[in-house]
Amino acid sequence: MILVFGKSGQVAQELQHQGDVMAFGRDDVDLMLPGAAKAAIDRHKPRLVINAAAYTAVDKAEDDEAAAHQLNAVAPGEMALACADLGCPFLHISTDYVFDGSGQSPWRENDPVAPLGVYGRTKLAGEEAVRAANGHHAILRTSWVFSAHGGNFVKTMLRLSETRDALNVVGDQIGGPTPAADIAATLLEMGHQMQAGHAGGTYHYGGQPSVSWADFARAIFDQAGRDMRVTDIPSSDYPTPACRPFNSRLDCSKLKTDFNIAAPDWTVGLTAVLKNLETNS
Repeated sequence: MILVFGKSGQVAQELQHQGDVMAFGRDDVDLMLPGAAKAAIDRHKPRLVINAAAYTAVDKAEDDEAAAHQLNAVAPGEMALACADLGCPFLHISTDYVFDGSGQSPWRENDPVAPLGVYGRTKLAGEEAVRAANGHHAILRTSWVFSAHGGNFVKTMLRLSETRDALNVVGDQIGGPTPAADIAATLLEMGHQMQAGHAGGTYHYGGQPSVSWADFARAIFDQAGRDMRVTDIPSSDYPTPACRPFNSRLDCSKLKTDFNIAAPDWTVGLTAVLKNLETNS
């Protein structure tokens, strides 16, 4: 049995669609309570654990660091220690926000980390706690997640297009939109290979090709057949409580070399998400 922490998030929902998993939401295991994650792992003794739970409200985290630290750092560390004791692989989702977003080159796994805000700091602390457990683990850093579930950029753009014919969208932040379904499939494949003896480690997985938020919006409207005018604006015209990285590009070559998993084409994933949304509308 594969135990998944997280139930309603984008990746967690895709894991439930793709794998033979037992998913725990907040009502099942309250990760704000110290020891809750370990108790669940000890009770169920899974063959694999995937942590898809996180505090992802980037702006809210700036004023709620204690909760973000508990969910993004303390709880994953407890999971990793429990898995190390049990001897089962542990996979943990992290983020490009551990970097400062400088430059234009895709980030590699061993590049210096320097998070800009609370969300990035707490996610980095989670990575460090997972590694410190010295168990059989893999950390998968990803970016710009989208799906037909929950709140995300694709669904926001579609909602706004219902009442507007033009939008201003940030054009100086560049990254790789990543379908949650592909993240889920990648985690399951990594877990399978780790059960067969793969050592694991830290890896990057982001959609290709890299694109700005504004160009991503144009692709969404184009595929959805919606006539929307998108104007690029600088990040300074759209201030937020938390700083966003300008460069969220991820170099995914290590994952391809070690696991034979290629970075996803986000345009294909977008087609699937839009079809899903249309079918279930």
